[in-house]
Amino acid sequence: MKSLVIPLILFLLTAVTLRAQETAGKPYDPAADAPAQLDAAIAKAAAAGKHVFVVVGGNWCSWCLKLDRLMKNDRAIDSLLTSDFVTLHVNNSKENKNAATLARLGHPDRFGFPVLVILDDKGQRLHTQDSGLLEKDGGHDPEAVYRFLYLWRPDALHSAAR
Repeated sequence: MKSLVIPLILFLLTAVTLRAQETAGKPYDPAADAPAQLDAAIAKAAAAGKHVFVVVGGNWCSWCLKLDRLMKNDRAIDSLLTSDFVTLHVNNSKENKNAATLARLGHPDRFGFPVLVILDDKGQRLHTQDSGLLEKDGGHDPEAVYRFLYLWRPDALHSAAR
């Protein structure tokens, strides 16, 4: 029995390490529990007075990966996301289409991928954005992406209601 324990432990550690390497650096996790992540993001947004920024796509989608790189590498966009949003990537791929979560979000996949969804701090959908409208010259236009996010931040909506 002892002779089986060590190989089993090594096998499990290898499997966990390989799984971590598969998803390392990739924004979309097909194995993630999207409904639970969405609930957690909404709770976190409510506690912090932020909106939830949901990016639906997949690691198979070159435009999804381009947008993710832009959001991480553009300081103004990253700063705005950090200060005003709780960001969540929801996977849509052949491994996991997350149909229930997409239904909960109002079927944003009808716009293609990536698609952007803004929720308020109660989880109510405020806006769904076709990211193709934010593209320019073979990529996403940093100014258009920033403007989109800036206009959907909580303070923008609160000041518009005055």
